[in-house]
Amino acid sequence: MKKRGPKNIYKLIVTIIALLLISFILSVAPNYIKEEKNGQVNFIINNNDVTKSLKKPLIMEDNVIYVAKEDIENFFDGEIIYDSKYNQIITTSDTKVATLPIGEKTIGINSSKVTVYAGAINKDETYYLPFSEISKSVYNVETKYIPKTNTVVATSLDRKLVYATSTKNNNVKFKASIFSKTIDKIKKGENITVVKESQGWTTIATENGKIGYVKTKTLVNKKTIREDLEMEKQIPGKVSMIWDYFSEYGSAPNRTGKIQGVNVVSPTFITLTRLGKGAVEKNIGNAGIAYIKWAHDNGYKVWPSISNNSLKDTTSEIVNDYKLREKFINNILDIVVEYNFDGINLDFENIYMKDKDAYSQLIIELAPRLKELGKVLSVDVTAPDGDEDWSLCFNRNIIAKAADYIVFMAYDQNSGEKVGTVAGYDWVEANINKFLNREEVDKSKLIIGIPFYTKFWKESSNGSVTSDAIDMKDTYSKLPSDVSVKWLDAEKQNYAEYNKNGLTYKVWIEDTKSITEKLSLINKYNLAGAAYWEKDRENEEIWNVISESLGIK
Repeated sequence: MKKRGPKNIYKLIVTIIALLLISFILSVAPNYIKEEKNGQVNFIINNNDVTKSLKKPLIMEDNVIYVAKEDIENFFDGEIIYDSKYNQIITTSDTKVATLPIGEKTIGINSSKVTVYAGAINKDETYYLPFSEISKSVYNVETKYIPKTNTVVATSLDRKLVYATSTKNNNVKFKASIFSKTIDKIKKGENITVVKESQGWTTIATENGKIGYVKTKTLVNKKTIREDLEMEKQIPGKVSMIWDYFSEYGSAPNRTGKIQGVNVVSPTFITLTRLGKGAVEKNIGNAGIAYIKWAHDNGYKVWPSISNNSLKDTTSEIVNDYKLREKFINNILDIVVEYNFDGINLDFENIYMKDKDAYSQLIIELAPRLKELGKVLSVDVTAPDGDEDWSLCFNRNIIAKAADYIVFMAYDQNSGEKVGTVAGYDWVEANINKFLNREEVDKSKLIIGIPFYTKFWKESSNGSVTSDAIDMKDTYSKLPSDVSVKWLDAEKQNYAEYNKNGLTYKVWIEDTKSITEKLSLINKYNLAGAAYWEKDRENEEIWNVISESLGIK
């Protein structure tokens, strides 16, 4: 066997060292990835470098920073739109609605005219917003440009801000590794923005707009300058709302005393004016003023119902025109301020399916205006599946995102000549799951509407069907004394069937037991609360059930 000589051993050692060196280089190479230097303006949003995620490069002209509509949509306003009718961009935030006519320097912010140095522009078939002009007034975002690194830094003023001081002259690393390249330097005693800490390294933002890493032990005097801004909920626990109906020809009821288990009342104070181009009719008067005082004296929030009275054409007229939407919204805000309402309950029903997106846009624009005043927006909708103009006309996902609450009117499961329950437990639960899963509605925003009535169905021998809506409080007294009831486990209701005067009567009964079962779904799915249609149709004992079920005294 031939022995290895010194030369062969030397070559082997060199090869091993070379392989180890290559392996080491490959392992640390990702830490030395260089940023592309193509003259593109860098964009840092809330201490995240989003430059590579931009759909269009930022534009810098005359000291104005322009951001493309597509990137505003991605980072600041997912519902921003171009309004072709008025050649303007409409963009919203939590408390602002802004309109930017293309090429004009006068813009609208919450219906007030504002003059800016530069307006929205159309360049290369792309709409750009003058971000540096509107970032603070519209999005509550502070923006600055750093010439040294050609970087725009945008910081939300409602987000947590933490500073720390460097104990040494520090090299800021591209990655959390001592082998990573240095992307910036900070001096001893310099304050920096702390982003997050992990495994001995702290992600920081430097004054030059660089996001990198330093050893956590090299930072001291960590101080919170600003906490995350969290809007305090008007109703801290479950919502328990009673609709208090009276027609536009009547007047508010004279209420006295306290209703146990309720924390919100929704009187039917406001309706649309037929083809009124955003005008509304208010039916408040002295009786309404007394009602509001009664409600507030008893600790109730007042969210008046605003009904479109199923006026399809009137609704369509408003939702498809920005100026009419604005007029309607301003009319509502004037009434809310005048009567010190705590919010509103928007009850638009029977809407053209073609107006689905336009109706969503109305809510997108209404919500910030109410929130600026500290008022609540709740919106009524039907079950997800059904007729085009009664059910398919709602985008429940967008409505729930924009509004504080979305109210599922969980009744009229069966209507017309379709005999059956008004609101079976199994049907209500199935639709709750559709809201939460298919429609992706946040459970903390979903309120379940519960009926205080049932229907007496009458079937004749020739197959015709009619029904009468009967108040819950009168149901048992209208049943013949010799009729027995049986419990239906799927619907979780008592059921009665009997013959009288040649007709077959079928009744799925709403009572304290059936409503207790439906209320249990609110706790089962941790939903926002319940609403009840309507006051004065209930059994008096139902309020104890509601109080105990929802934990409201």
